[in-house]
Amino acid sequence: MKYKGRAYKFGDNVNTDEIIPARYLHTIDPQELAAHCMEDADPSFVKKINENDIIVAGENFGCGSSREHAPISIKASGVSCVIATSFARIFYRNAINIGLPIIVSKGASRDIKQKNMLQVDTRKGKIRNITRKKEYLSEAYSPFIQKIIRADGLMNFVTRKKKKSKKRK
Repeated sequence: MKYKGRAYKFGDNVNTDEIIPARYLHTIDPQELAAHCMEDADPSFVKKINENDIIVAGENFGCGSSREHAPISIKASGVSCVIATSFARIFYRNAINIGLPIIVSKGASRDIKQKNMLQVDTRKGKIRNITRKKEYLSEAYSPFIQKIIRADGLMNFVTRKKKKSKKRK
């Protein structure tokens, strides 16, 4: 699984309220959530990004509440993946569950600059900074996580697996 886009940088401890402010939690509509993605961290974020762009952040991205709205808003905004030094555990799980690729890479998170063009390969665990002609290592996804991401989330993965199982009988 490969992703290519421009980097949008954020710092350490970006919490779920900065990703999707609580005032928008009255909805579960992905497009409504996307319209307010990262609004409290960068009010112009959704106006600046293009489809497939990449969020790059520091430590503990997604800390705070366990709401799934945060990764949903990121994915629905068109962001292809998130690279960070580390993720809050519940955010990490929620992101994988909805099929949002998140990549742990300390070196990349520190070195990548705003709007650098990046190419990410989650199978090989490599991040290429096309702008700066640098390469970084990341944690490669296990085959199981790759299947979940390819299926666009855990629920789709389980549903497809059940359908295949029924066809075999």
